[in-house]
Amino acid sequence: MTTSAHDIAKFIIQKSQTPISNLKLQKLLYYAQGWHLGIYEEPIFTEQIQAWIHGPVVPAVFQTYREFKWTPISVDPTPVKMNASTSKHVLGILGAFGKFTASQLEAISHKEDPWIKARKGFDPKSPSKAVITHDSMKRYFGKLANG
Repeated sequence: MTTSAHDIAKFIIQKSQTPISNLKLQKLLYYAQGWHLGIYEEPIFTEQIQAWIHGPVVPAVFQTYREFKWTPISVDPTPVKMNASTSKHVLGILGAFGKFTASQLEAISHKEDPWIKARKGFDPKSPSKAVITHDSMKRYFGKLANG
């Protein structure tokens, strides 16, 4: 079952032990999607992820939180409805990656095949709307998940 990227983003913001900027949120969404594809071979959300200059971004969610720029996003306390396995997966991602800063997550994502392959042919400082495919994330994170 897929949940919207907006709901997962809101859940991450609510459950994080540290403030979440839009940059950090985007990387956490990428890892939630990538690891879900790698482990379960299906997406956790349907919205696409693009390979932007500063790493993976879910454009629809980015636009929602754009006004916060580099500052922490305000928490909306309205509970998010999602099934137990989805919330467990996202909490696991938050536990594994939430301790990193936005800049650290950006640097990590820039060394991974899905972002590298989507950015192929683009100058490092050139904007891109190249999609990071489910297939590339499934292959990359699947290899990591299965050793």
